[in-house]
Amino acid sequence: MADFNWKGIDLNLLIALQALYKTNSVSKAAERCYVSQSAMSHSLQRLRKLFDDPLFERVGSRMEATDRAIELSSTVETLLNTIQLEVLLSKSFDAATYKGTWKIGLTDYAEQMFAPILFDLIKQSSPYSQVALFNVNRSNYQQLFEDAKLDIAIGSFGQVPKHYRTKHLYTEEHVCLFDKSVLSIDLPMSLEQFVSVDHALVSPSGDLKTGVDSRLAEVGFSRQVAIASSNFLTVKRLIRGRELLCIVPKLVARSEETLLAVKPPIDVPDFDIQLVYRKAKHLDDKNKRLRKLIVNAISSVISE
Repeated sequence: MADFNWKGIDLNLLIALQALYKTNSVSKAAERCYVSQSAMSHSLQRLRKLFDDPLFERVGSRMEATDRAIELSSTVETLLNTIQLEVLLSKSFDAATYKGTWKIGLTDYAEQMFAPILFDLIKQSSPYSQVALFNVNRSNYQQLFEDAKLDIAIGSFGQVPKHYRTKHLYTEEHVCLFDKSVLSIDLPMSLEQFVSVDHALVSPSGDLKTGVDSRLAEVGFSRQVAIASSNFLTVKRLIRGRELLCIVPKLVARSEETLLAVKPPIDVPDFDIQLVYRKAKHLDDKNKRLRKLIVNAISSVISE
């Protein structure tokens, strides 16, 4: 550190870098930083010289980040948050007196499974706060972290960019769900029985085919999907009293009196449920408290 030449280094440039990265616009970055557009343009020139990289290149009306800018952004955001939370703020987070909002992104599945108990646990520890739930999926969660300033997201997101952290919560498996008062199926269910019944499909995108159809085709079978819905609750209501079968996560099928859940006769891959948050928020007291509440809430649900 003592040997590093800090002459000409302005830490405000890091703030400008993040503003440019998040807005993809010199003018919008200037507004965010409360400076003129010419001042932001000057900061960009200094950043390019400092890092010996264009950092942002104009593509149409947007300033697209280079690979170097994307790489820097994760480190810079962590640094700025550390300065804010550990250097500039002297007062620690107090959940009991907090009057702000907990912003949680939940996939359709996660909201159905965990929203009630999450609300209860948050309000128990933070009675004056509010809770805002956002519907997220693999394609929109990053944008919602930016636009809605999410604290955390819960669901199945696969591999995430390096400026996020993840915690594996549990692994979910699939079952076949049907109304046993309407459908008479011998157990264990055969492939012939599986494809002889119309299927209801949970499909966030509205597609009428999934990987299950590809696997069926590989062994010479096909099924008839009669209806698709993005909502698990809708599908569960649909199959009651109807000759329909649906593949759902095991937790979704739990605690049903008339609906029977059985092992599918074809391989349906398990999926991991993750907790996702900004790497820069790893040491943030509010975020740490929320992560602990989520782990406790989900543990209580899956252990029932």
